[in-house]
Amino acid sequence: MTSRSSKVTARPSSEARAVARTQTLIKGQNGIGTVRKTTLPGGLRIVTETLPSVRSATFGIWAHVGSRDETPALNGATHYLEHLLFKGTHKRSALDISAALDAVGGEMNAFTAKEYTCYYARVLDTDLPLAIDVVCDMLTGSLILEEDVDVERGAILEEIAMTEDDPGDCVHDLFAHTMFGDNALGRPVLGTVDTVNALSADRIRRFYKKHYDPTHLVVACAGNIDHAKVVRQVRAAFEKAGAFRNADAQPIAPRDGSRRIRTSGKVELLGRKTEQAHVVLGMPGLARTDDRRWAMGVLNTALGGGMSSRLFQEVREKRGLAYSVYSYTSGFADCGLFGVYAGCRPSQVHDVLQICRDELDHVAGNGLTDDEIARAVGQLQGSTVLGLEDTGALMNRIGKSELCWGEQMSVDDMLDRIAAVTPDEVRSVARDILGQRPSLSVIGPLKDKQAARLHDAVA
Repeated sequence: MTSRSSKVTARPSSEARAVARTQTLIKGQNGIGTVRKTTLPGGLRIVTETLPSVRSATFGIWAHVGSRDETPALNGATHYLEHLLFKGTHKRSALDISAALDAVGGEMNAFTAKEYTCYYARVLDTDLPLAIDVVCDMLTGSLILEEDVDVERGAILEEIAMTEDDPGDCVHDLFAHTMFGDNALGRPVLGTVDTVNALSADRIRRFYKKHYDPTHLVVACAGNIDHAKVVRQVRAAFEKAGAFRNADAQPIAPRDGSRRIRTSGKVELLGRKTEQAHVVLGMPGLARTDDRRWAMGVLNTALGGGMSSRLFQEVREKRGLAYSVYSYTSGFADCGLFGVYAGCRPSQVHDVLQICRDELDHVAGNGLTDDEIARAVGQLQGSTVLGLEDTGALMNRIGKSELCWGEQMSVDDMLDRIAAVTPDEVRSVARDILGQRPSLSVIGPLKDKQAARLHDAVA
């Protein structure tokens, strides 16, 4: 068993001190909103956005690994590893990690998705060096002790149970399975009780060493920060950990693939003794790199993105059939999903589905009005800007952009791209996406006759 005092720190090699490459990707006004990128020898990318008007900074490290990188036997390993990196390093115990950020009023957390994982800390700007040291230490020096794996297994099983107790959340996992089937994108990010119980410390360590190489990582930092200082501090932390093993290594390219979803008319029902039936009706959407994604964003906003949207007005305002009803899109490297969610009384599920289906069919055939499109464009522009009002959101934007697209887009360019969406583009993407035969996922206390009728809803 590895002990926390067993590591001998590697001294930086002469190769590791090679020259870094720095670029200004977005030039802000008077230094505000300037985005810079430095690529270190060894393949680690560091992107920052400067916002001198705030007193905080958010520091994050993005890993190019998610649940779609898991084999069936490893389902849940990425999320398990996310938990374990908080359990201790050669320098710090789990208590040391949490206490360090608590002592300065900082916030630290992480999240796992299907195509990436992110670890981050938000602190006062004066405490940024501490946040950098702690998060870098977690990413480069995790021990993954067997005893920690055993303890954290219980916490993860409780998290799975908590998700299963929330059918409004669980139905989205069911819909992913309905659309993708039994493959990596169709399996839950958390894993299952069986796969989590079967994961060993040794298998998780191997997964960690394979996917947490500097070439797979992007460091992102936003707030009242200095790019050069962040680069020096990150570089020192990684060199001290001996993480740069090959000075000639290059960052891996953004994820690509050739998956195409051909699922249509599939229905999956999960019987639960719940007060509501939870429904997702949807179809294949767009990959995140598809140029039509801007028009798709406008379409999604008009259909189910707010209180004035068609679905909200028809299902809730006019008929009072549901409290929560909305539409959403999920874009992956090579495919995507479009879905409509509603939670309603089991006796009303067929009425709700019929209204949603009628609206989707109507928009597919006739499009949206110019007024609806103009309102959706304005709403999408406003929500985009309001969603970037804190350093955490800025860190997320630049980190994800570098990892997933390999480029940065300024907020002004994003707003211009949304404004440039034409009614014809929205109607075209509506025909392409909404014109497909939908699939359906439902969780609730459905009787046999109801279940039989649900299959007719997607015919």
